[in-house]
Amino acid sequence: MAEFEETKKTRKGWKIALISLVTLGIVGGIGVITAPSWMPDGLLPVSSQTQSTSPQTTTSATPEPTAAAIPATIALTPATGTEFVNPVGEITAVISNGTVSHAVLKESETGAVLDGELSVGKDSWKPTTPLKFNTAYTFDVTAVDTEGFKSNQVSTFTTVPASHEADAVMFPNDGDTVGVAQPLQFVFSEPVVNKEAVEQAIKITTSAGQQGSFRWYSDTLVRYRAADFWPANSTINVDMQLLGMDLGNGMIANFNKNYNVNIGNKTVMEADAGAHVVNIYVNDVLTKTFPATLGDEAFPSASGYMVLTNDKQRYATFKAASIGLKPGDPGDYGSVDVEYATRLSYSGIFIHQATPSAMPYLGAANLSHGCIGLSAEGAGWVFENMGAGDLVHTVNTPNETIAPTDGFGDWNIPYEQYASR
Repeated sequence: MAEFEETKKTRKGWKIALISLVTLGIVGGIGVITAPSWMPDGLLPVSSQTQSTSPQTTTSATPEPTAAAIPATIALTPATGTEFVNPVGEITAVISNGTVSHAVLKESETGAVLDGELSVGKDSWKPTTPLKFNTAYTFDVTAVDTEGFKSNQVSTFTTVPASHEADAVMFPNDGDTVGVAQPLQFVFSEPVVNKEAVEQAIKITTSAGQQGSFRWYSDTLVRYRAADFWPANSTINVDMQLLGMDLGNGMIANFNKNYNVNIGNKTVMEADAGAHVVNIYVNDVLTKTFPATLGDEAFPSASGYMVLTNDKQRYATFKAASIGLKPGDPGDYGSVDVEYATRLSYSGIFIHQATPSAMPYLGAANLSHGCIGLSAEGAGWVFENMGAGDLVHTVNTPNETIAPTDGFGDWNIPYEQYASR
């Protein structure tokens, strides 16, 4: 019995010791607890057996680190140092990973700044007006990225030089009133290679709805006419949108032009070399008849259609040398003074007052060197009442028609041939 009591006391003692050790381990932060040799196996708590030996650390939730902002990049067109830039070509600043903060395009020499516009997303900029030819420019652009950091880029370039500019003039001029037979004429300062593109860039609209065709007489000369004469008192609009077009060989058109041309009355002179008379019709009504003298047998007048030019001379001096006659040549007349001269051809055909020596032969014989000679009354009426674009039709003469470009001989070409070039 005494032995049993002793045993119970012993067990009670190491149980108390175990509790104390466990308590001490928890409070003191002891790591792994190793049972003493006297402690039976299996009495340590499981959690104590797996506890880390490192001191406990308190942590709190932190946000994920953000990626660094990608710097904004600037692409300028044209690149710096570029020459021969087309003034209406692509001039842009394009920003990647950012927006435009500042953009200035200016003339390098004068400092004149061009207007421009931002894209909706503010990531590109371009000028809103064409640049000048033969001019140096500075393109200065600053961009800002998403973090507010700025970057800058500058491009300097020059546009097409004067040596490669191309211009053109049209006849009739804007606002002119001309006759029904006046073809539209375009003369280019440089040869045109891209003819079809030029034709497509010239829009011609008539109030009568007429359609016409171009005919190129050379690389610099092109004309336009319809199948028939322009209707009397109609209008024509010519819209030339050629600015920046490459005409060929690097020649760049430096213009857009818009012309309005008025067509007047239909005034036509029928000149009969056989009857020695001219009849003038206004809007198809016979208005005037005058006796005339035309070209003689050695120098017969040109047949067919001629169009009055805008060259009028109240007093003129004609020289035989201007038509190739030399002293001693048959028909050499030296030099004569005439009045009321209206030009029909560049080679020297005029309507004018007959010379005093020819006056007695008006209506009876042909004595001129191809011109149409009239009385003072007749030549004066033509001078005052007929003008560029009015038509002269000569009949009963053995001569050929004038060359198409010797004045405006376009109406001697059938329209089907005219349009086919």
